[in-house]
Amino acid sequence: MKHYDAIVIGSGQAGSPLCKELAKAGKHTAIIEKRFVGGTCINDGCTPTKTMIASAKAAHQVAHSAPLGVHIAGSHINMKEIKQRKDELVVSWRDSSRNSMDETENLDLIFGTATFTGHKTLSVKLNDGKELELTADLIFINAGTTPMIPEIEGLDEVGYFTSTTLLDVEEVPDHLLVIGGNYVALEFAQMFHRFGSKISLLERGPRIMAREDEDVSEELNEILVNEGLKIYTNSQAIKFERQGEFIKATITVNGTEQEITCSHILVATGRKPLTATLAPEVSGIQLDEKGYIQVNEKLETNVKGVYALGDINGGPAFTHIAYNDYIIVYRNLFEGANRSTAGRPLPYCMFTDPQLGRIGLSEKQALEQGYNIKVAKLPMKQVARATETGQTDGFMKAVVDADTRQILGAAILAEQGGEVMSVIQLAMMGGLTYDVLRDGVFAHPTYSESLNNLFMTLEE
Repeated sequence: MKHYDAIVIGSGQAGSPLCKELAKAGKHTAIIEKRFVGGTCINDGCTPTKTMIASAKAAHQVAHSAPLGVHIAGSHINMKEIKQRKDELVVSWRDSSRNSMDETENLDLIFGTATFTGHKTLSVKLNDGKELELTADLIFINAGTTPMIPEIEGLDEVGYFTSTTLLDVEEVPDHLLVIGGNYVALEFAQMFHRFGSKISLLERGPRIMAREDEDVSEELNEILVNEGLKIYTNSQAIKFERQGEFIKATITVNGTEQEITCSHILVATGRKPLTATLAPEVSGIQLDEKGYIQVNEKLETNVKGVYALGDINGGPAFTHIAYNDYIIVYRNLFEGANRSTAGRPLPYCMFTDPQLGRIGLSEKQALEQGYNIKVAKLPMKQVARATETGQTDGFMKAVVDADTRQILGAAILAEQGGEVMSVIQLAMMGGLTYDVLRDGVFAHPTYSESLNNLFMTLEE
């Protein structure tokens, strides 16, 4: 049995910086990682997907450059080169993170799978087959989540991709059936369509992106359909059968059964917490009904000295939220701060093309919370920068409090939507009213300059 001052489980975007800062603060620290340093973001999420999305966008621009007077013939997709570029970038970030840990004094990097065996006690099955028994005064859980696979007849037999395994293909799937209609599903569907796959996408509900306002969902749906994707709403897969090189999918659409023949399947129906093997309940740590670790606003579990950060605590599943979890925990423990998750902003961006940048309340949420609101909306066809670049799909939308003129939220479905959203977020963080942006001086011609015009619509 070896005792540490602190143990961090998982080297994602909370665990990686936290373990180093704990060690630098004089805590004898261990970080336990079962696979690769860097967590989902570096290895299976943000870094590889956005790298490949860049390749897909380049392919799309080449194929649609004629309206700009640029005529290109003979281009083709080389998936092996796309994968190689992605792999090189992933390994570079992963190695950089690991080297930083290796160079940190007072920090032990342990590769293995951790399981709670008692109060603040862990058994670690090392990747080389050996086992360790560890205890610590402080334990920080950053073990993350994994793709959730629905029970569908024949799915295991015909085989399927997840958002992790699809990153490693070296040939473009002929016809990819995507199960799911939210952010991961949509990014992958558009990406592989641009690589050359035929795409059929199944969404159980009446529309894609059910958490967004209807106009946002409908606009992106129209953009993707016009690009050539086939989107089925009110649909689900009920059975799969292998037929030689192809797969027969039996689906229902609006209650009516029909068949689709595809070559490959991507399951993108959400994720589940990695708590089954970890068994935190053995240490008395409370879980919710879905298996997520329950925490308070300071990210501490019901067991004093045990914290859960990132996706595994059931909060918003974004890299930047996990990193902010680290900021909250570290500054509270070692700098005497009093930070919490209460009231923190929740920006996020979906990297379809155009991007969807989101901050604050949606129109629907603002109405549900009883605000007296005004809604500003500007089609990208009326944005100078968009017309100049030929990127006119989408719109900008902001929700403001009609009584205080404060900006409550925004949805920017546009080229560089995440960057424009960030400008609005800064205004919200600074308490600026919408008329400050309406009358502000922004460089011309930029996308952010269109915030003048967006908020002018409220005066019409």
